[in-house]
Amino acid sequence: MARPVTLFTGQYADIPLEELAPKAASWGYDGLELACWGDHVDVTRAARDLKYAKSRKELLADNGLSLYAISNHLAGQLVCDPNDDSRSDMFAPPATHGDPEKKRKWAVKEMKNTAKAAKNIGVKVVNGFTGSSIWHMLYSFPPVSDKMIDDGFKHFAKMWNPILDEFDKCNVRFALEVHPTEIAFDIVTARRALKAVKNRKAFGFNFDPSHLHWQMLDPVRFLQAFPKRIYHVHIKDAAITLDGETGILASHLNFGTPGRGWDFRSPGRGGVDFEEIIRTLNHQGYTGPLSVEWEDAAMDREYGAAEACEFVRGLDFPDSNRVFDEAFSE
Repeated sequence: MARPVTLFTGQYADIPLEELAPKAASWGYDGLELACWGDHVDVTRAARDLKYAKSRKELLADNGLSLYAISNHLAGQLVCDPNDDSRSDMFAPPATHGDPEKKRKWAVKEMKNTAKAAKNIGVKVVNGFTGSSIWHMLYSFPPVSDKMIDDGFKHFAKMWNPILDEFDKCNVRFALEVHPTEIAFDIVTARRALKAVKNRKAFGFNFDPSHLHWQMLDPVRFLQAFPKRIYHVHIKDAAITLDGETGILASHLNFGTPGRGWDFRSPGRGGVDFEEIIRTLNHQGYTGPLSVEWEDAAMDREYGAAEACEFVRGLDFPDSNRVFDEAFSE
């Protein structure tokens, strides 16, 4: 049986959910992965108001859609980030702006509420970010000691274990989208993040091949490294567009700028080998949603969402319960 095809609403959060749901249904989706911003999910309200929480699924059901996961990337980012960056003020309430510790305190409470909201809504997975206190040390100049990096992973565990305790109480899992600026951004750091929280089951991954591809990692190797920790899957594409002049660090050129060294693309229009990803997911027994996270600066987003849904439907195929040449002996 084919896996459900869903759409992550983060890139459509400016569209009220009552308007987006029928659009998504018309584009052919089976469900939505709701972002916890815009009006799609208010986690503080959903954590305490069961009627409101259930209304999220009901609104989708009225449009023939299902709900398998919610995502709170913005609050999660602030849990471990230094938070003295004014850019992240937009992620948190105005009363916290300019105060790193107020932002962090709010973010921790928000992520605990997200676990409660997921339980009340009736979903088992929350996707998101963790932030990182050491991402800015990626290039080791000024020199970075091993202790500084060790301390960063210890800080991650210290901040996230109490949040994951709440996830355990709610019987919900947190799936980190492995991504630059997070505590885990590749296979090596993902292993280290798991070790930091002692491999607790509440913590796993939202597999997004696009961020691995542009770093020149093999997304299939990631799946093979963490076969039991893939709690959710994003379908998102990227293209490496190195031309000998700009580099993989993107040269401070914004998305969609000609000459940038890499960029996101609508699924099927970049360099990700989705065929091998589907084969690997089949082998590992993943039956969860394939959720389109649509980002392409050169394409209309509604056209792109519809095209992406069609692409994923053509991409997915069920696993086989036999070897093809077994027919020869029948």
